[in-house]
Amino acid sequence: MSASRAILVVAKAPVPGLVKTRLMAGYSATEAATLASAALLDTLDTALSVPEAIVVVSLAGVIDDAVGSDDLRTRLSRTTVVEQHGDTLGDRLDRAHRDAAAQVGGGRVMQIGMDTPQVTVELLVSGLDALDDHDAALGLATDGGWWGLAVSGARGAHVLPGVAMSQSDTGERTADALRRGGCSVAFLKSLTDVDHPADVTEVAETCAPTSAFARISAELRSAVAHERS
Repeated sequence: MSASRAILVVAKAPVPGLVKTRLMAGYSATEAATLASAALLDTLDTALSVPEAIVVVSLAGVIDDAVGSDDLRTRLSRTTVVEQHGDTLGDRLDRAHRDAAAQVGGGRVMQIGMDTPQVTVELLVSGLDALDDHDAALGLATDGGWWGLAVSGARGAHVLPGVAMSQSDTGERTADALRRGGCSVAFLKSLTDVDHPADVTEVAETCAPTSAFARISAELRSAVAHERS
């Protein structure tokens, strides 16, 4: 498929004990990885539904060791998978943008992670369309970070290694860095990331009832209720 725009999914194989460790304050390692796998599946399904766009997945870890590996491999077979590179998250994001831009001839790239399974096709398209009038589009997260970034030809992604990630003001710092780098910035709808146990129910309630994340989170809540009864 030849396309001039891409959805870039930056993801980590949902292997128990290696992913979503902050969820383990309320879930087992396997349960946390199961939630992560469901979130990634939903994210990939949404990304693959964006019209006239390819999906590039910047992947860390071994899918064969992941929860739900068969379903994940099926989705990934419809994408272009590239290996993550870099010592820090900012480095890896910068390089992932460059890898994705190369796949679409320097075209538009909307980057998301695997923490917002509630993201919609319309929201991803809004990020790509915002580049009609801006150099970058940034989706802020309710915890002070950000969930998505759209740029053309990786312009602006070079500032990411210099931004302190996983801080309460990372979103603001990223917007400031983009502006200092000469980019005009549009802001997308804010979303809640799934980072902590309390986020799971909140996010699940905003997902489609048929989504993998909504189903898995409901199953886990039901299991806990059964154990307590």
